[in-house]
Amino acid sequence: MSSDQRNITQRKADHIRINIEEDVRSGVTTGLDRYYFIYKALPELNLKEVSTEVKIFSRTLSAPILISSMTGGSSESEKINMTLAQAAQATGIAMGLGSQRAALESTDHVTSYAIRKYAPDVLLFANLGAVQLNYGYGVDHCRRAVEMVAADGLILHLNALQEALQPEGQTNFSGLLVKIEQVCRELTVPVIAKEVGWGISGETARQLADAGVTAIDVAGAGGTSWSQVEMYRIKEPRRAHIASLFRDWGIRTADSIQQVRRAAPEVLVFASGGLRNGIDIAKSVALGACLGGMAGPFLKAATQSLEATVQLIEDLRQTIQITMFACGAGNIEQLQQTGLEER
Repeated sequence: MSSDQRNITQRKADHIRINIEEDVRSGVTTGLDRYYFIYKALPELNLKEVSTEVKIFSRTLSAPILISSMTGGSSESEKINMTLAQAAQATGIAMGLGSQRAALESTDHVTSYAIRKYAPDVLLFANLGAVQLNYGYGVDHCRRAVEMVAADGLILHLNALQEALQPEGQTNFSGLLVKIEQVCRELTVPVIAKEVGWGISGETARQLADAGVTAIDVAGAGGTSWSQVEMYRIKEPRRAHIASLFRDWGIRTADSIQQVRRAAPEVLVFASGGLRNGIDIAKSVALGACLGGMAGPFLKAATQSLEATVQLIEDLRQTIQITMFACGAGNIEQLQQTGLEER
């Protein structure tokens, strides 16, 4: 294994450890707390008949829940991904993988992503950093990432600030739109553009939609702050201090959902970034998203057990269902049309 590959593996292991052990919360809230549903004392619904099912990319999910992209490329992540995949299969929800760069650069890491055998029916997303398209990657690498895991779509994640803070970061983000457009044009599966925790603006959403992405995962501010994660990794005090200054950075998740929805109404919106429960997911759907993604809660559950992970998903689904019942929405389409009041 080369030194670069060892560095990637160590970085992935560091990210898991820091997310579990340290306080890496953003200094801002998601903005979802500003909104509330109008309670219907007489919903004219039978709770048991309220359907949380949603159809995304020709697959029917039991609920609009996405296990957000987290990890891969280390021995710790292999077991985590297996547990997450088994839980997604058992409950019928979607799952995204962490960046597959490690597996493309070393076959030693392929097994940490190879979870399709545990989740044959799951809506599954492969994942690469968009910036890699400026560092030697092309459409073929994207195709290999998809084929490696038999994915239904490819996430290209955008993490400019994180790369700027990492000592080993790759920071040439110039000219990426035309390369993203080429990937969208030549790949046979949908491409999803995803931030990692600082949100996507309406302007950026319009650019990405014009480039051909099918969906945008806003990954807004209010959840894990990757500037804080990198702060804990950085050994040099001055650079660590600089990283700490960005704890309050980003577009709040609630605001990002609405900006993307207005600017690019033709793309699907996935909501993530600080979602903590089923009510947050339901609010995100009412604001314009079709899926609500979570990472931190799933990471913690997966390190406990498969049973804990399945229970978390069922609690989320049941909470979404009760929320829908209490605001008079019998299905997800009606939930998307349910207005929210702003405090």
